[in-house]
Amino acid sequence: MSVKLSPIIAGTMNWGIWDKNLSTTEMSHLINICIENKITTFDHADIYGGYTTEAAFGQALTESKVDRKKIQLITKCGIEHISENRPKNAVKHYDYSAAYIIWSVENSLKNLQTDYLDALLLHRPSPLMQADEIAEAVEKLKSEGKILSFGVSNFTPFQTELLRQKTEISFNQVQFSATHHEAMLDGSLDYMQIHNIQPMAWNPLGTVFRENTEQTFRLKQLLATLVDKYHVGSDLILLAWILQHPANILPVAGTVNVARIQQLSKACSLELDKQDWFAIWTESMGNKVP
Repeated sequence: MSVKLSPIIAGTMNWGIWDKNLSTTEMSHLINICIENKITTFDHADIYGGYTTEAAFGQALTESKVDRKKIQLITKCGIEHISENRPKNAVKHYDYSAAYIIWSVENSLKNLQTDYLDALLLHRPSPLMQADEIAEAVEKLKSEGKILSFGVSNFTPFQTELLRQKTEISFNQVQFSATHHEAMLDGSLDYMQIHNIQPMAWNPLGTVFRENTEQTFRLKQLLATLVDKYHVGSDLILLAWILQHPANILPVAGTVNVARIQQLSKACSLELDKQDWFAIWTESMGNKVP
């Protein structure tokens, strides 16, 4: 089943106790703010907040009175984190047994207070994953209506192909930004276009505003001139740079700042001049295009 997600996705990793620790009322308000600004897809993972953020969001979603059919929920599973909520985990590892995937989805549905997930992603590839067993779990969950679509996260083309031989892959969430652009050079985005797999980009602003390096200094200098040219914030220019790639990438934006959320959709209609697009890539690399 083809699932349509919003052009920009709200990432919830920072909503809970790992960072902003939003109250139920604050989360509920933020859900509505996102929807009002055409961000209808919410990206989760079971591990966020040490296995607590899904449940906090689910409570907020119920309080928000939002029509479930008007939003899309994504979650990821597979990472067994060291957490007081998983006392048996002595070492961080991955579990992609059919039983664990099914249990994890049913647990996420309970936490999110919903009957189905629009997309389930495997969070990171495991050397021990059995493609047949994963496909068995996915097909069972689809047949029961508990997931509408299936994808992966941080998978290489070969790792994706291993699963694609057994079950349909609709999405791959990878790290992609102006400072981390390997996915468009190593064949990952090309592979996704060939096989009609839609990419999502986590950390779409990269390290531009978080680190002071030669790379980010060059980018900030360029962005200062582009802000004057396009009359939008530098964060929107960086999102537009991603959105302009022909792979139809969906950025996962983690901000909880209401003013910024209200601006994000402008990136969808911002078309950068081709030379400006290449200038951003050039400054990221620190040298001219080959």
